[in-house]
Amino acid sequence: MSEAGKTIRIANGQGYWGDWLEAPVHLVERGPIDYLTLDYLAEITMSIMQKMRARDPNAGYARDFLQVVGRVLPKCLASNIKIVANAGGVNPQACVAGLAEVVKKLGLSGQVKIGMVAGDDIMDRLDEFIAKDIPLENMETGEPLSTIRDRVASANVYFGAAPIAEALAQGAQIIVTGRCTDTGLTLGPMIHEFGWNLDEWDRLSAGTIAGHIIECGAQTTGGNCQMDWQTIPDFWNIGYPIVEASADGSFVVTKHANTGGRITVAGVTEQLMYEMGDPKNYITPDCVADFTTVNLTPDGENRVRVSGIKGNPATEFYKVSISFADGFKAVGGLIYAWPDAYAKAKVADATLRRRLDSIGLKFDEMLSQFIGVNATHEGLGGEPSPDIAEVMLRVGVRSKDKAAVDRFTKEIAPLALSGPPTVTGFGGGRPKVEEVIAYWPALIPKSAVMPKVEVITV
Repeated sequence: MSEAGKTIRIANGQGYWGDWLEAPVHLVERGPIDYLTLDYLAEITMSIMQKMRARDPNAGYARDFLQVVGRVLPKCLASNIKIVANAGGVNPQACVAGLAEVVKKLGLSGQVKIGMVAGDDIMDRLDEFIAKDIPLENMETGEPLSTIRDRVASANVYFGAAPIAEALAQGAQIIVTGRCTDTGLTLGPMIHEFGWNLDEWDRLSAGTIAGHIIECGAQTTGGNCQMDWQTIPDFWNIGYPIVEASADGSFVVTKHANTGGRITVAGVTEQLMYEMGDPKNYITPDCVADFTTVNLTPDGENRVRVSGIKGNPATEFYKVSISFADGFKAVGGLIYAWPDAYAKAKVADATLRRRLDSIGLKFDEMLSQFIGVNATHEGLGGEPSPDIAEVMLRVGVRSKDKAAVDRFTKEIAPLALSGPPTVTGFGGGRPKVEEVIAYWPALIPKSAVMPKVEVITV
């Protein structure tokens, strides 16, 4: 088949670290696909993985990925399905080592080529960049990184699709990346399969938007969907999204037959709105996509055709995700039962605050919520019904002073016997003191960093 008439099927089986473990297996087993992508990373995920690596140098990646590969790899090899995942987190080398063990246990040693995209971790180069007058300013505040340099916990560049395409060109059957864009997982295979040049902005933008539509997994097929959610069939068996991509940049969003969920123009439109920002300038390392040019049309049952996408040249910068230590926090809760559940919870909150004040404890922030009484929609006004069956008082504090936060954790439990009546549950037990990891977004010139692509046979 010529490139012009070629179609590939790219399926995404994970929308975040913690997504449904059966989804990738269903995608591989229930119908034909060419690529299985697995998206594990978010800013908070990177900070969690950094904590893991700090405790164990062999940790810092999505261990769930190894389980998934262990279950689907034989079928993927037999059907020539390639796997592309950003499961490497802050430690892609350890992830690849773990994959090698999985391959060995499956009796497939010597038969699997693994591609690794690294180079995104710039933690050990931050002082070099600052010295070279690359200030890594906070994109939201304009502050230079030097103001928090001594508290930085991780720093990772968002690479795009090009290194993934390069690894595929070298024959990789499984590709593991560190921090890369969610959209790059889908765009990379399209660049490789269709031979797109890295300055074909319309096509790169089309592949980027394809990746954006499926990056959150079942959020495109009816999960977490507001549009007539009551009528969405079989959440228990929801199908995950598949892009049927063509060389001209057009594609169809669909799912496997006989699976739950639903794909409609309205549902795809809702996903397009997710984290969009400026719709005319959706900036990635690969291009600047124009979401206002997207044309969506029905293409049969559970099929939406996407076409007409335009794009603009990529910028000269990569985005950098930096995390830094920003104090400590703890969150605890008590559940109060009827009668007068809300009134009891309010008295308990006032009592806790008075006790903390009496021993001189001050916090950078203290937040109380009454779960079951407009906790999600605060400020709606009016008093709730006195017949509410139960209310959870949830209190959180944060401070640079770890000792103060620790003392807070010891002041909630006493309310059970020395506060209002009918505490029915000490929500989660005594709170734990946790380190607060804050987010610092920055830009870095593309000329300052370079992705590293390595393909090995294991």
